[in-house]
Amino acid sequence: VTFFPAMLTLPAGGSATFFCNISMENDSGSEYSLNWYKEINHSQAQKIAEISRNNPQTKTEKYLLTNHTPAFKIEILNLHQNDSGSYYCGLITFFEPDKVMESNRSQLVVTAAPEKINATDEPEMEEGNSPDHIKAVLLGILLLAGAVILLIFGYLTITYRRGGMIPHGGCATPRGWGKPPMVSVSTVDYGVLEFQRDQCTQMPSETRPVEQTEYATIIFPKEKPITLEQAKKHQD
Repeated sequence: VTFFPAMLTLPAGGSATFFCNISMENDSGSEYSLNWYKEINHSQAQKIAEISRNNPQTKTEKYLLTNHTPAFKIEILNLHQNDSGSYYCGLITFFEPDKVMESNRSQLVVTAAPEKINATDEPEMEEGNSPDHIKAVLLGILLLAGAVILLIFGYLTITYRRGGMIPHGGCATPRGWGKPPMVSVSTVDYGVLEFQRDQCTQMPSETRPVEQTEYATIIFPKEKPITLEQAKKHQD
């Protein structure tokens, strides 16, 4: 009867698997069973599980036994640190009463469970190290920058066209290089108004009033705009 592996070191919360292999010289369908033991304080043995030859599987809250004759598997579930110790198996044959064959010992060491990663920190690490996430962020930034540039270009184009800086279908002409602007300059013309009296109906001097008011309508010609050069000559 052999028991392996000889040494296992596992963290708490997992499971440990051992195999017990038996070899019988005269196997004529004899009945037997296999027991599993754990040594306490390296002296006292404690039976922890049992499986018979005709039983394919046995499961308890702590152990899962599977029959793969001539090998038998035992799984120790939900490991705790107090599960550490020495394990072995024993073959009990019924055709030879009181005959027990024990296997070699295997050592199990259960370490402390690893610290759990904070659930709030793990997504940040995954996102920070994910190439797909970085590509998506860069693509979004490029698209946003392109949209801003298009909006600025469209705004400037509309503004320049409304301001007359870029004629539709033509080339831009800088301000100050074209025809000089027209400037209106106020001028003063002097004239003489003469009021003609009716000579046929002259009134005697003695009957004229001391003060007399005459009314007239004055029409000035339409003012023509002149250029800066003409205005300068006029002022001179």
